[in-house]
Amino acid sequence: MNSLIVLNKNDNVGVSQFIIPEKTKISGQEISTIDPIPFGHKVCLKPINKGDPIIKYDQIIGFASKNITAGEHVHSHNLEFKDFERAFRVQNKKTIIDEKVDTFFNGILRDNGQVATRNYIGIVSTVNCSATVTKMIVEKIKYSNILNDYSNIDGIVPITHSTGCGMNTVSEGMQMFQRTIDGFKNHPNFSHVFVIGLGCECAQVSLFDESLKKHNRIHFLTIQDEGGTKKIVEKVLSQIKNLLPEANKIKRTPQSVSHLTLALQCGGSDGYSGITANPALGVAADLLVKKGGSSILSETPEIYGAEHLLINRANSQETADKLMERLKWWKNYTSINNSTMDNNPAPGNKRGGLTTILEKSLGAVAKGGKSILEDVLEYAEPLKNKGFNFMDSPGYDPVSVTGQVASGANVICFTTGRGSCFGCKPVPSLKLSTNTAMYEKMEEDMDINCGTIAEGKEDIDKVGNRIFELVVNTASGNKSKSEINGYGDEEFNPWQVGVVM
Repeated sequence: MNSLIVLNKNDNVGVSQFIIPEKTKISGQEISTIDPIPFGHKVCLKPINKGDPIIKYDQIIGFASKNITAGEHVHSHNLEFKDFERAFRVQNKKTIIDEKVDTFFNGILRDNGQVATRNYIGIVSTVNCSATVTKMIVEKIKYSNILNDYSNIDGIVPITHSTGCGMNTVSEGMQMFQRTIDGFKNHPNFSHVFVIGLGCECAQVSLFDESLKKHNRIHFLTIQDEGGTKKIVEKVLSQIKNLLPEANKIKRTPQSVSHLTLALQCGGSDGYSGITANPALGVAADLLVKKGGSSILSETPEIYGAEHLLINRANSQETADKLMERLKWWKNYTSINNSTMDNNPAPGNKRGGLTTILEKSLGAVAKGGKSILEDVLEYAEPLKNKGFNFMDSPGYDPVSVTGQVASGANVICFTTGRGSCFGCKPVPSLKLSTNTAMYEKMEEDMDINCGTIAEGKEDIDKVGNRIFELVVNTASGNKSKSEINGYGDEEFNPWQVGVVM
């Protein structure tokens, strides 16, 4: 009850497994607590002088802002962020893939060779002005219950947002937006897609009609060309009803897990995220990569302070330079917007035991496992190289996941310590709890409890294997908790960068 988790012999802090009262003897340590220690928070293991580094994971997570006594609670009141040089070395590396194809999931093979994990119909708005029409169409289909007769169709999804106009058509923001819309409308988890614009917006449908040369399943319409709201709603409804038999005409067949691309995500992190769920997810991601699949880590502000761990795994100097360039971009971006890279963690993260962005990032990168870093992608850029990839994005979960799905992710694993609830249609999202207390409190939202690692009931590899098996089963059609609860219609959130005119 009064023991601590000490992650490395060089650490000068340990993590509490329970609420520890003050003046409590710590089992296995020659110290007693000076303060009450909240669950998941840090305890000083030996005296730390003001200005000295505080070490967790055998890495610097911050510096003492005052002298800290052994047994004292270590948190924001006595630990501060300071930037410092981080050592890294790039060596050309190559991912080793197990050539023996021995793991399969029941996937949906599309005519163009892509493999889907779900079978939705999508209504994609190119601009906020067409969002209402998009939702009208979806609501009418849902309320008609017509999909009840087509059991192989998972549903109809409105892809709406608050942008698409008021920006320079050749700006960085428009390029990001175009990649995002392209990624969703071309996603294999949509059997058919209707792309709907207003007609006069900056994001003209002509920006996206290159797809017509590749897919006959994508349809483009504008409200103005069709003669207004009622006419376009009626036309699209009629077209959807006509294509339902075709969309339903699919069957799941054994497909290699090399067709899976796993989005690695965390939100509502706590002091256990980097100890349990994140490294366990890293094991699952490594298993997928070894079998020829891919994984995408993202949230650039939340690798800041741990970027050296990724650069050390880069396959080339070119890949390392891409990552450093994105961090440089972010430092400038935060600066010109009167912010800083250390304006993180969030209040909920801090209540859960995290203090600085350094500590949060060191735990966050564990989701990427130990695989070689194959490429660094721009936001929503299509995946080019199989294996472990990093995609530039904000740390805000809906924006980050939107980019990962646009890049090609067809399964999402989302770790959480505080209890984030999330889904992102058309891709299934699995929720991984970092601690047992939260899992038991929110079991209807959580798919796996990784808190068993901290309790000593399972090791990281065992839980990682369980996660991998769940990914395969979910890709095969088994519903995740977020799907059962109906999440995913409102979470499309493209990154908006630049001036709104």
